[in-house]
Amino acid sequence: MRVGVLGVGWLGRRSVKHFGSIQPCVSFSTSRIILAKKASGKNKAVPEEKLLLGRPSNNLKIGVVGLPNVGKSTFFNAITNSTVAAENYPFCTIDPEESRVAVPDARFDWLCEHYKPASKVPAYLTVIDIAGLVKGAASGEGLGNAFLSHVKSVDAIFHMVRAYENQDIIHVEGDIDPLRDMEIIHEELRLKDMEFLSKYHDTLSKQVTRVGPNSSPAEKAKKEEAETVKKVMDWVINEDKDVRSGEWTNPEIEIINKLYLLTAKPVIYLANLSESEYINKNNSWLPKIKEWVDREHPGDLVIPFSGELEEKISGLTRKEREATLSSLSTTSALSEIIVAGYKALQLIYYFTAGTDEVRAWTVRKNSKAPQAAGVIHTDFEHGFIKAEVIKFEDLKNLKTDAAVKANGKCLQKGKDYVVEDGDIIFFKFNKTQSKK
Repeated sequence: MRVGVLGVGWLGRRSVKHFGSIQPCVSFSTSRIILAKKASGKNKAVPEEKLLLGRPSNNLKIGVVGLPNVGKSTFFNAITNSTVAAENYPFCTIDPEESRVAVPDARFDWLCEHYKPASKVPAYLTVIDIAGLVKGAASGEGLGNAFLSHVKSVDAIFHMVRAYENQDIIHVEGDIDPLRDMEIIHEELRLKDMEFLSKYHDTLSKQVTRVGPNSSPAEKAKKEEAETVKKVMDWVINEDKDVRSGEWTNPEIEIINKLYLLTAKPVIYLANLSESEYINKNNSWLPKIKEWVDREHPGDLVIPFSGELEEKISGLTRKEREATLSSLSTTSALSEIIVAGYKALQLIYYFTAGTDEVRAWTVRKNSKAPQAAGVIHTDFEHGFIKAEVIKFEDLKNLKTDAAVKANGKCLQKGKDYVVEDGDIIFFKFNKTQSKK
């Protein structure tokens, strides 16, 4: 049985716009590292992929985190066209609000225009609006324990920082200082990890005191876990570093991923500016924010935006929004923020496409062809035969599947093929029989 599934990968690299002396910055990602590993009984080195920090799932979430009254709910309202309360007082959001946001992609738009399908289903980024953290949150201040548990439940963080003055909007610390605010959030997350790691290590230490040469595999595994937790604890407490900035082996990453540590999550910093400062690109705090991030968390992304502007245009139609932005000689930052959030979660997607439907299917970065096929249906993974791979640009340039094949652009890939951004895939599989 042959089933063809048309897909396309995602996402071209985009440089981050910069203000004044601020240079384009590179988004956080866990690089795909190839390690040489000797194959059993052979002299050839077999590539071993470095595991990624974070849950091995396609259904991941990113949370909006920051102090109270820095613009989190205003941003969330704008990005989701939601109606979460955005009153001017701390903790107006207590239970986290959740929304799915469509990921903008020119390739998806092209496929929809090309096939003119009856149904269009883009990829989505799940965004959580988490109430404001305050200094002392790790010890329970400002409902801190509940809020930090909400942070623990997400897979990446939009760290919102306020960089604008407004006498009508109070600041929980009394004045505007984004560097101090970022330190507060960073410290609260680290303190919570310290507390958890210390308690968990004490528990493990008591369990492994009698582990010896004749111990069971489970007991030896528990000892290895205790050693890894001790190593991570030393990194967080003694080195004052985030877990995500450490170098960990694959066995260590497997253990770390089960701990759901707050500082293991990728972070994107959102610098909230006034409308005029965003349009004129003249905010005095922005260079200092970028300098702090580069020093404390090298490689993390800083995206300037204006919650004031985004809120103003969020209720407009597409044409009205474009006209307003054109009249102000500026652009919205929301598309860039959504795409950056999706990349921070180590997600990519391909499409199934045809006249019936164009649909995005989300997979984790470095997923192999059978796992990517299994997102559509488990039968596709279990009965996987091969993947016929076409590059998106080839389809776009040659216009039809037949023309692509006639020009020799259709590649035959097996079960070890790692799905890449920009791929168009036809999966072939044998229908598996369910066991009785």
